[in-house]
Amino acid sequence: MNRRSLLSLCLASAALVATPSLASAQNGPIIIKLATKAPKDSTWHKLLVEASQRIREFSGDKVQFKIFYGGTMGDEGDNVKKMRIGQLHAAAISSVGLHDIAPEPQALDIPLLVKNNEERDYLLKKYAPKLEEILANPKQTEVNQKPFPVVVLSWSDIGSTYFFSTKPRPTIADARQAKMFCWDGDLASRDAWKAGGFKPVVLSSNDMVPSLKTGMIDTILYTPGLVLALQAHKDAKYMMNVPYSSLTGATIIDKRIWDQIPPNVQAKMKEVFAELGLKSTQEARRFNAEAIATMKRDGLQEITVSDPAEWQKAVDSVRSVIRGRVVPESSFDEVIQIVKEYRAGKR
Repeated sequence: MNRRSLLSLCLASAALVATPSLASAQNGPIIIKLATKAPKDSTWHKLLVEASQRIREFSGDKVQFKIFYGGTMGDEGDNVKKMRIGQLHAAAISSVGLHDIAPEPQALDIPLLVKNNEERDYLLKKYAPKLEEILANPKQTEVNQKPFPVVVLSWSDIGSTYFFSTKPRPTIADARQAKMFCWDGDLASRDAWKAGGFKPVVLSSNDMVPSLKTGMIDTILYTPGLVLALQAHKDAKYMMNVPYSSLTGATIIDKRIWDQIPPNVQAKMKEVFAELGLKSTQEARRFNAEAIATMKRDGLQEITVSDPAEWQKAVDSVRSVIRGRVVPESSFDEVIQIVKEYRAGKR
């Protein structure tokens, strides 16, 4: 047996071992192992703990959560891999992590797509049902060779992303000289950055802050709240004042374990997590605003972008790469149309 065959056998065996352990839980409580990068005692972590406690109570201890916080289970791609083989059963991740299951959710976060929270909320409300259907029945793709069905428990808005850099970069020409962090596993986005004239550096999200300190990268694109939580502003002390994109969050669960939960409990879980998603969005927007103020008191400088029209031109020029490579063409076209409908008052 060659090495590759042995590896395939080991992975298959792991999946077979993991899946019966879920079925055996029918004789006792179903323990759902959920991973999140949210730091301990952060707003997001506390909301997950609150939801898990409520679910445990109304299920009569039949459904329980074990939450792994602070990225202890790796980055989002690692979370999805561990869900596939049964080491994890659920995760609270962003659209970047969802891309390892299906590429369509990244349509929600196309650069410079929405201008305000109202447009953002309308887009998510209109397009979420289709995304949930796609994630529950994903197709085989180049990234997702073996489709992995999941159920979406909640959606939330993590916030608008901004460029944070180790030096002022008021123009797009300055930004194109930066060593830009790019998520590992999202090579299509890397290609889009390159098409726009940027210099992406592909890394695990867990390596982002250490790489800022060593100089391997000097610029990141993240929400203010997450930058503050990671203390990344200690090194990336300059924030460009134009929001570049939104960042969508979702709490997902492996359909294999979801199907073992009684229907009445499933319905109540959906209600609880819908509340969690709404609270998370509200808290994220409040926290992101407060985070900017906090970081400014800590030395962060807000840099005025001097050429916003050039940024729009740059994004427009790479949309041909985003459409089809990062986001499927049909999804790209649909979210663009939804935003146009909102602005035309057809909502």
